Amino acid sequence: MNTALVVTVSTRASAGVYEDRSGPVLVAGLRECGFEVGEPVVVPDGDEVGAALRDAVAAGHAVVLTTGGTGLNPHDHTPEQTRAVLEREIPQLSAAVAAYGVAHGVPTATLSRGLAGTAGRTLIVNLPGSSGGARDGMAVLAPVLQHAVSQLRGGDH
Repeated sequence: MNTALVVTVSTRASAGVYEDRSGPVLVAGLRECGFEVGEPVVVPDGDEVGAALRDAVAAGHAVVLTTGGTGLNPHDHTPEQTRAVLEREIPQLSAAVAAYGVAHGVPTATLSRGLAGTAGRTLIVNLPGSSGGARDGMAVLAPVLQHAVSQLRGGDH
C-alpha cells in the first residue's frame, strides 16, 4: 500500500492556539482513496514547511498534501517553500482545485497561490487551510491520485 502524509501549515495550530481542522479531513480522504496515512504533521509557516516536504520525499511517501499557508497573508509562504522542493509543477491540478471551489460558491478560491507538482516519486499538492477547502481539494484529487502515483512509479498511461 502506498503511503501519504498530510502537513498542516499553521503557526497558531502548531503553537496549540487552536485545533487543526483541515488536516484530519485530508487524512480521512486519503484513507478513503486507499493510502496508508498517519495523523497530520502540524508545522508553523516558514522554513519548517520545506523541511517537512523534503523529509516526506526522502521517506518515499507517494503523496504529500499540505493544508494552509497558500493565501495572500504576508506570513503565507507554503507555495514558496513547496516550489523549492518541486522538480516538476502540475499547474492544471492546482487550477482544478481553485475552479472547483469557485464552482461550489467560494469565489475567493481564485486567490489561492497553492502549487501542485512532483519531487522524485512523490506528488505534492498545496490545499487551502479551511476544512471546506480540504474537502474541495479531496473532491478534485480523489479521482486522479492513484493514477498519478502509478505514473510517478513508472506505470503506463
